[in-house]
Amino acid sequence: MLEQLESLCVLISMLLHLYHVLWKDISTAISSNTAAPSPPPLSWKRLTETPILASKKDRDSPKGKNDAYKSTFKSRTENMASLDPEDSVKDEATTATKLRRRPARIVIPQPHVGCGFGEAVCNNEVDAGRTVMEVEGNGYCLASRKGTRHIMEDGYGVITNIHGDPKQAFFGVFDGHGGREAVDFVVEKLGQNIITALGVIKIENEEHRLELAIKSGYRSTDLEFLSQGLRSGACAATVLLKKGELHASNVGDCRVVICRNGIARALTDDHRPGREDEKNRIENSGGYVDCRGGVWRVQDSLAISRAIGDANMKEWIISEPDTTKLELKQDCEFLIMASDGLWDKVSNQEAVDVVLKQRISLKSCKELLEMSCSRGNMDDITVMVVDLQSFCKFV
Repeated sequence: MLEQLESLCVLISMLLHLYHVLWKDISTAISSNTAAPSPPPLSWKRLTETPILASKKDRDSPKGKNDAYKSTFKSRTENMASLDPEDSVKDEATTATKLRRRPARIVIPQPHVGCGFGEAVCNNEVDAGRTVMEVEGNGYCLASRKGTRHIMEDGYGVITNIHGDPKQAFFGVFDGHGGREAVDFVVEKLGQNIITALGVIKIENEEHRLELAIKSGYRSTDLEFLSQGLRSGACAATVLLKKGELHASNVGDCRVVICRNGIARALTDDHRPGREDEKNRIENSGGYVDCRGGVWRVQDSLAISRAIGDANMKEWIISEPDTTKLELKQDCEFLIMASDGLWDKVSNQEAVDVVLKQRISLKSCKELLEMSCSRGNMDDITVMVVDLQSFCKFV
């Protein structure tokens, strides 16, 4: 019995050994068909001479350097040869297109206004960074300063040598409100329209003809501007010098002051709602005038009663100017034409005294600007001084 058990154990042991041998062969066959063969282990020598280190070692030697350069040149040459010429042309065209699409720098020329009647000088440019402007012309000088508003709303216009006559000239100072549209339009059109009307109106009475031409020029400028559908407005003070006579006109609160023998005299009267005749005219036309904070206003809005533009208040804010005629004589020295930025702080005689002290010069205009600002003015200011002796017949 014992011998039989020993024989059985030997048999089981042999069967187990056979099983392990067969399982190992089967596992090896399966792994060889499914898994990628692993690379053979690197020796120490191969680890110390990896491709990077080996190429560096080749480059360090003189022969290696030459071979490296040749290899690099050959590689680049082959790459260039493999490129399609059409692709190269397309790339160049694409690059050129990108360059052409780059926006060019915009150059805005300075405005120049010509009227065909003589030499014209007008300013209708907007330059937010420009706070002071100075001009010296033929028989006049001007200085202008921007106030605290975001844009400058004053303007001026000058036309000299009208019809080739050096004794004929037009001067204007303008003060806009509600934007620059109206003042820019007046700068460009008013002087031209007045001179055009002089050639159209034919009556024997020369004095009456000039007055009609001036009023016609103001009216036509107003109608042309209103036809554009814009709502801003502009005050104006103008002077027409013709045949030894001076014709001063205004709408609003720009003013013309003459100096005769050192004495100041206003040739225009400001159109303000508090003026009795203006107040009556507005109320008779269905409007109303009210005083708030010491300032008279039309319909609780405008502090002037006449202007060019102001379409929404045209029923009460008319554009018909008042005109004054004066014969030029030897005692007529100069004119001061200015917007209300000057006259609200400086009296007529004070302004004349400054010009008498500084002569008719740009320095006098600048000093008047400084005087108004030193007294608290924050509005736009434009001051023009005209030498009347340059336009008198006896000179």
